[in-house]
Amino acid sequence: MEPEGAARAQVMSDVAARAGVSHQTVSRVVNGHPHVAAATRERVQRAIEELGYRPNTAARALVTGSTRTIGLVTSHINQYGPAQTLLGLEHAARAAGYSLSVAILDEDSEGAMREAVDRFVAQSVDAVIALSTYGQAVEALRRFDAPVPLIAVQVGRDPQRPTVWVDQEAGASLATRHLLALGHPTVHHVAGPPDSLEARGRILGWRRELVAVGAVVPEVLHGDWWPSAGHAAGRELAARIRDGVPDGTDVTAVFVANDQMALGLLNALHEAGVSVPGDVSVVGFDDVPEAAYYTPPLTTVRQDFAELGRRGVQLVLARLRGEDVQPEPVVPQLVVRATSGPARFGRRTPRRTDAGVPVC
Repeated sequence: MEPEGAARAQVMSDVAARAGVSHQTVSRVVNGHPHVAAATRERVQRAIEELGYRPNTAARALVTGSTRTIGLVTSHINQYGPAQTLLGLEHAARAAGYSLSVAILDEDSEGAMREAVDRFVAQSVDAVIALSTYGQAVEALRRFDAPVPLIAVQVGRDPQRPTVWVDQEAGASLATRHLLALGHPTVHHVAGPPDSLEARGRILGWRRELVAVGAVVPEVLHGDWWPSAGHAAGRELAARIRDGVPDGTDVTAVFVANDQMALGLLNALHEAGVSVPGDVSVVGFDDVPEAAYYTPPLTTVRQDFAELGRRGVQLVLARLRGEDVQPEPVVPQLVVRATSGPARFGRRTPRRTDAGVPVC
């Protein structure tokens, strides 16, 4: 028995009465059924908001066999790419009438990935999305046989597993081709971690463009996605500029595997008295919100994380309907700003006074 004065919880029939529709119509709106007129759906949603109605998800799951929940397994959520991909997936899931339950891995291992997927299956999620681009966790996905649809995000094309991804090789090709077209004889590369599939894809695209034009392929400098690694790479490249190199790989252009490392590299070049883009052109990857406000504003490759999320959820829904589809990759775009410019041959390299101050 309810305490005297306690408010009665609103039920579906209350919403139907307020919206002037049938109980079945309210059910269709709540469950995301596509065959509801837009005006009717809006009227029902307004009634739901006015009444503060909250669907009984447990009861709905018993009737429909669906919790309308998607599990997301991810890692490295402190990095820009995974964080933005998570946001894109969450927005797309919410728009489709699903909630997203997130498990963040402490390590990129097969055991950690398998445990997280099994835990979601035990929670009766409708599907699982695995977002990881590192080592054993990615390899483990190819061996999983989950009882619910299992979608991989950002692991590249996989004939054994439905996937959605941004074409990293194409993005790296855009960056490298842009710098070569500006007259630079070759392009140096600051890459991400060796165990990252995204970093590997960007190396492949960069190298492919250099080989295609017969340019010298410089040694790759590896970083860890953070500005400090870009700063260390920038200091090494600045030393090559100052001291000269004997192998024909003069540093006039650098493609950096993400914008955060590019920020550190720009800072190191500035400290060494190297002008950007006068002496060295720089292109990043990701197009973080701050990229347009770097000094100078950064030329970079933009990934559409919202589109990646939308396609990921679309693939989940297709698999739940029993459709065997394989989406095309999301194609990145080159955003040209002020850090890239024509190669300036015969330039003077910075030298240092006894006090260590760079002069030209």
